[in-house]
Amino acid sequence: MANWVYPLGTANDGDWDISLGTSDSTLAVDGWAHTGLKVATLAAGAAVVLPAADEERIVVPLNGSFTVSVDGEDYVLKGRASVFHGPSDVLYSGTGRSVTIGSSDGGRVAVATAPAKASYPTRLVTAAETPVELRGAGNCSRQVHNFGTPAALEADRFIVCEVLTPAGNWSSYPPHKHDEEKDGETNLEEIYYFETQVAAGSGAPADADAIGYQRVYASDDRPIDVAAEVRTGDVVLVPYGWHGPAMAAPGYDLYYLNVMAGPGPVREWLISDDPHHGWVRQTWDGQDIDSRLPFGA
Repeated sequence: MANWVYPLGTANDGDWDISLGTSDSTLAVDGWAHTGLKVATLAAGAAVVLPAADEERIVVPLNGSFTVSVDGEDYVLKGRASVFHGPSDVLYSGTGRSVTIGSSDGGRVAVATAPAKASYPTRLVTAAETPVELRGAGNCSRQVHNFGTPAALEADRFIVCEVLTPAGNWSSYPPHKHDEEKDGETNLEEIYYFETQVAAGSGAPADADAIGYQRVYASDDRPIDVAAEVRTGDVVLVPYGWHGPAMAAPGYDLYYLNVMAGPGPVREWLISDDPHHGWVRQTWDGQDIDSRLPFGA
């Protein structure tokens, strides 16, 4: 059976802390075809290079600011202190274009990718332009930055967003799937890249082991059974099946970057809820959104 969980340090390649599913990845994942992720930690003045390829890319600063060159044209991404400080500028490169990412002060950066055929213009999406959604209610409240969704970004294949979940809350809930092309559902692979932090006011020591959890389980006869403890830098791949909840343990806030794409004819996130748990959505109507949101306000 393929490996679907990659703790920090198990998917590194050269200058990259993580390199999975991209055109230049040397680590093969059986059955993985539609999405990719690279993450790099850059020292001050350092840079990484992605050669031109038939894949679209979106550059997402995780901490720090960056200058990104796309076929020789420079774009400045103002970045942020951490993923828990609100949205960042991001850059969509389009396809068939070389990308160089540098940082004068250093930082950590992610690049979401997907094999693509159609070409769309390079686009800078600023933090101010990023749609911020507060989803769910009560202890299912979370914050979503929709910079790479179909409503916000013209692209060929992928759907990219990031989700922040306050300590003790559940997100990616109720469990859902998108592994079939049918009415009301699209077939999409999904990558979860995680970061965690000690929650403000939690009383935990600054060096506490900030953890979260991710669940993935079978929706049909294809076997998958993931119950992973996750920390900053860990990745969980979802090829198919029900997935959720993503759980922020008490005392620790949880962040994840989602990259989705698939073989279907439309670029759209259509899901089916696990019928055992979909009822929980109806309870949100009588609850307030968690007052700790939004992060970065």
